[in-house]
Amino acid sequence: QMWNQEKDHLKKFNELMVAYRVRPTVLLPFWNVAGFVLGAGSALLGKKGAMACTVAVEESISDHYNSQIRTLMEQDPEKYKELLQIIKQFRDDEREHHDIGLEHDAEAAPAYSVLKTAIQLGCKAAIFLSERI
Repeated sequence: QMWNQEKDHLKKFNELMVAYRVRPTVLLPFWNVAGFVLGAGSALLGKKGAMACTVAVEESISDHYNSQIRTLMEQDPEKYKELLQIIKQFRDDEREHHDIGLEHDAEAAPAYSVLKTAIQLGCKAAIFLSERI
Protein backbone atom coordinates (compact mmCIF):
# COMPACT_ATOMS: atom_id res chain seq x y z
CA GLN A 1 0.00 0.00 0.00
CA MET A 2 2.79 2.45 0.89
CA TRP A 3 4.61 1.68 -2.36
CA ASN A 4 1.45 2.34 -4.40
CA GLN A 5 0.88 5.63 -2.62
CA GLU A 6 4.46 6.69 -3.27
CA LYS A 7 4.06 5.88 -6.97
CA ASP A 8 0.85 7.96 -7.03
CA HIS A 9 2.66 10.85 -5.32
CA LEU A 10 5.47 10.75 -7.88
CA LYS A 11 3.03 10.63 -10.79
CA LYS A 12 1.06 13.59 -9.44
CA PHE A 13 4.16 15.67 -8.71
CA ASN A 14 5.44 15.02 -12.23
CA GLU A 15 2.10 16.32 -13.55
CA LEU A 16 2.24 19.34 -11.24
CA MET A 17 5.76 20.25 -12.34
CA VAL A 18 4.48 20.52 -15.90
CA ALA A 19 1.34 22.42 -14.89
CA TYR A 20 3.27 24.92 -12.74
CA ARG A 21 6.23 25.05 -15.13
CA VAL A 22 8.74 23.93 -12.50
CA ARG A 23 11.89 22.20 -13.62
CA PRO A 24 13.04 19.20 -11.63
CA THR A 25 16.34 19.39 -9.82
CA VAL A 26 19.33 18.30 -11.88
CA LEU A 27 20.20 16.11 -8.89
CA LEU A 28 17.20 13.84 -9.46
CA PRO A 29 19.20 10.96 -11.00
CA PHE A 30 21.55 11.05 -8.02
CA TRP A 31 18.63 11.05 -5.55
CA ASN A 32 17.10 8.05 -7.32
CA VAL A 33 20.31 6.08 -6.81
CA ALA A 34 20.78 7.39 -3.26
CA GLY A 35 17.20 6.44 -2.36
CA PHE A 36 17.71 2.91 -3.65
CA VAL A 37 21.00 2.55 -1.77
CA LEU A 38 19.43 3.90 1.41
CA GLY A 39 16.48 1.53 1.15
CA ALA A 40 18.62 -1.48 0.31
CA GLY A 41 21.16 -0.61 2.99
CA SER A 42 18.57 -0.22 5.71
CA ALA A 43 16.93 -3.48 4.60
CA LEU A 44 20.25 -5.23 5.29
CA LEU A 45 19.63 -4.36 8.94
CA GLY A 46 16.43 -6.39 8.75
CA LYS A 47 12.79 -5.38 8.98
CA LYS A 48 13.43 -3.10 11.98
CA GLY A 49 16.18 -1.30 10.08
CA ALA A 50 13.94 -0.80 7.07
CA MET A 51 11.20 0.52 9.33
CA ALA A 52 13.67 2.88 11.04
CA CYS A 53 14.57 4.25 7.63
CA THR A 54 10.88 4.65 6.81
CA VAL A 55 10.25 6.58 10.02
CA ALA A 56 13.21 8.90 9.43
CA VAL A 57 12.42 9.62 5.79
CA GLU A 58 8.68 10.05 6.24
CA GLU A 59 9.15 12.41 9.18
CA SER A 60 11.54 14.51 7.11
CA ILE A 61 9.19 14.59 4.14
CA SER A 62 6.23 15.48 6.37
CA ASP A 63 8.22 18.40 7.77
CA HIS A 64 9.09 19.51 4.23
CA TYR A 65 5.44 19.34 3.18
CA ASN A 66 4.48 21.42 6.23
CA SER A 67 7.03 24.03 5.17
CA GLN A 68 5.57 24.09 1.66
CA ILE A 69 2.06 24.43 3.06
CA ARG A 70 3.12 27.38 5.22
CA THR A 71 4.75 29.09 2.24
CA LEU A 72 1.69 28.66 0.01
CA MET A 73 -0.64 29.84 2.78
CA GLU A 74 1.45 32.99 3.19
CA GLN A 75 1.52 33.65 -0.56
CA ASP A 76 -2.07 33.09 -1.67
CA PRO A 77 -4.14 30.26 -0.16
CA GLU A 78 -7.00 30.77 -2.60
CA LYS A 79 -4.76 30.69 -5.65
CA TYR A 80 -3.07 27.50 -4.40
CA LYS A 81 -6.19 25.87 -2.94
CA GLU A 82 -5.97 22.70 -5.09
CA LEU A 83 -2.21 22.39 -4.64
CA LEU A 84 -2.58 22.81 -0.88
CA GLN A 85 -5.15 20.01 -0.76
CA ILE A 86 -2.80 17.71 -2.66
CA ILE A 87 0.19 18.49 -0.45
CA LYS A 88 -1.87 18.08 2.71
CA GLN A 89 -3.13 14.68 1.54
CA PHE A 90 0.37 13.54 0.64
CA ARG A 91 1.68 14.80 3.99
CA ASP A 92 -1.02 12.82 5.75
CA ASP A 93 -0.05 9.73 3.73
CA GLU A 94 3.58 10.18 4.79
CA ARG A 95 2.58 10.55 8.43
CA GLU A 96 0.64 7.29 8.10
CA HIS A 97 3.74 5.60 6.69
CA HIS A 98 5.76 7.02 9.59
CA ASP A 99 3.28 5.59 12.09
CA ILE A 100 3.32 2.20 10.34
CA GLY A 101 7.10 2.18 10.75
CA LEU A 102 6.76 2.83 14.46
CA GLU A 103 4.10 0.12 14.77
CA HIS A 104 6.53 -2.33 13.13
CA ASP A 105 9.31 -1.86 15.70
CA ALA A 106 11.43 0.81 14.00
CA GLU A 107 12.66 2.01 17.37
CA ALA A 108 14.06 -1.45 18.07
CA ALA A 109 16.48 -1.22 15.13
CA PRO A 110 20.19 -1.30 15.95
CA ALA A 111 21.41 2.21 16.84
CA TYR A 112 17.96 3.62 16.04
CA SER A 113 18.57 7.19 17.15
CA VAL A 114 21.92 7.40 15.33
CA LEU A 115 20.44 5.86 12.18
CA LYS A 116 17.39 8.12 12.28
CA THR A 117 19.48 11.26 12.83
CA ALA A 118 21.89 10.39 10.01
CA ILE A 119 19.07 9.68 7.56
CA GLN A 120 17.25 12.87 8.49
CA LEU A 121 20.39 14.95 8.07
CA GLY A 122 20.77 13.41 4.62
CA CYS A 123 17.14 14.18 3.79
CA LYS A 124 17.51 17.80 4.91
CA ALA A 125 20.67 18.17 2.85
CA ALA A 126 18.94 16.66 -0.18
CA ILE A 127 16.00 19.04 0.16
CA PHE A 128 18.31 22.03 0.69
CA LEU A 129 20.38 21.20 -2.40
CA SER A 130 17.38 20.30 -4.54
CA GLU A 131 15.74 23.65 -3.86
CA ARG A 132 18.85 25.38 -5.19
CA ILE A 133 20.20 23.17 -7.98
